[in-house]
Amino acid sequence: MTTTFPAPASINQSTNRFRVERLTCSLGAEVHDTDLGEVSRDDALFAQLRELLVQHKVLFFRDQHLTRAEHVALARRFGPLEDHPVAPSDPDHPGLVRIYKDRTSPAEHFENSFHCDATWRANPPFGSVLRCVESPGVGGDTIWVNMVEAYRRLPDDVKRRIDGLRARHSIEASFGARIPTEARHSLHERYPDAEHPVVRTHPDTGEKILFVNSFTTHFVNYHTDDNVRFGADYAPGAGDLLRYLISQAAIPEYQVRWRWTENSIAIWDNRCTQHYAVQDYWPGVRKMERAGIVGEPTF
Repeated sequence: MTTTFPAPASINQSTNRFRVERLTCSLGAEVHDTDLGEVSRDDALFAQLRELLVQHKVLFFRDQHLTRAEHVALARRFGPLEDHPVAPSDPDHPGLVRIYKDRTSPAEHFENSFHCDATWRANPPFGSVLRCVESPGVGGDTIWVNMVEAYRRLPDDVKRRIDGLRARHSIEASFGARIPTEARHSLHERYPDAEHPVVRTHPDTGEKILFVNSFTTHFVNYHTDDNVRFGADYAPGAGDLLRYLISQAAIPEYQVRWRWTENSIAIWDNRCTQHYAVQDYWPGVRKMERAGIVGEPTF
């Protein structure tokens, strides 16, 4: 079978102040010779950065010696920051979430599954600015996935089947699964399941996005006369379809993989990507700090 991807204009590009190296045909670019601390203070530079983010979906930077205040200031350029109900924030910088991992760390942070951050929120995050504070000697890469491309390459009959479908996303079924029952119920009360379209439209580009991930539990409007003749059409039929859609994130042709080094940074558009933090670095230590940006409704 012959496969095609949108033709890139070039492997490298330059803007007024940024030198950009594309990393794959699908998504991802490394930005060189840039001081993100300066970008956090300059309107024109930030505007260029945001355009690059929408274009490449995830941007990577090395040797960025940002203070925590500059990290937060850069992320706030995109919008207000949000806390996380499970991962702690830096006490002096609310919204700067610590993701510190070693052998004693709990495993319930669900980094090592393909996911789109916090789709259990009614308004999932716009994106994140993630900085590596301490990297393991080897391992600990993160993979990002272009979910626009994942939708574009679906078979036409699958696109027809999922047109108009909506799905439920749950924190209770993911982060809540390991905690005691009462605490899980309390978590669900604070963050009730969110409902999103299976195919989301990007608010900046108009692109269609396959918008299901490991937080997605089930379709909410599948059980109609068009889809279900007998119970077997719904169970396991709907579940099989959802699992197939979620599995698209694992296709390498839609991915870019980043090797972390200390003071490297990734900025990604959470609306159209998924990511997977590979936990293959024990007994190494991996310490990350993330500023997540409040998003908009998915409609």
